[in-house]
Amino acid sequence: MNSGSNFPCAVPIYAPGKEPLPPGLTEEDRDALQQTKKWEGYTATFMESCAVKTVLAGGAGFGIGAFFSLMSASFAYEDPLLRQQTQAGMNTAQKAREIFKEMGRGMWSSGKGFGKVGALFAGIECVIESYRAKNDIYNSVASGFLAGGILARNSGPKAAFGGGLAFAAFSAAIDLFMRRETPEED
Repeated sequence: MNSGSNFPCAVPIYAPGKEPLPPGLTEEDRDALQQTKKWEGYTATFMESCAVKTVLAGGAGFGIGAFFSLMSASFAYEDPLLRQQTQAGMNTAQKAREIFKEMGRGMWSSGKGFGKVGALFAGIECVIESYRAKNDIYNSVASGFLAGGILARNSGPKAAFGGGLAFAAFSAAIDLFMRRETPEED
């Protein structure tokens, strides 16, 4: 393989658009390959933006919160006598409709709460990470502190500080767990 260089350890330099093609592609495929690479770059840039990360985290949080509420609704303890009093005079279809409406309200409420937490944390973490240009545990701890403080701000300064500390500790624990080295199996 001659790269046009007389130096055996030199890295070959190719003109833009004249790079070697992957195996199986011909010169006619070069334009399609360049177009694909360009759109992959656009997609990667779009997916790495803070706005997209915030929206995705909020949507995932909403889904998880709604799912948790749905699962907890199936374990909810209710007084059968109270239910008989509130649903007196209803047929089975009306009772089922009321139960599903109640479950839907719970799923909506829980989903909004989880979505708000997810979007807030992911947005703050992305902004901090972009500003610092580093991906380490300090980003998640700082964003956990800010998100916890913002979420508890209506309860006063002590609660905001305590909420920030608690969320920062939780974020650190999760980040340490996610970044741990897994033992290699032989």
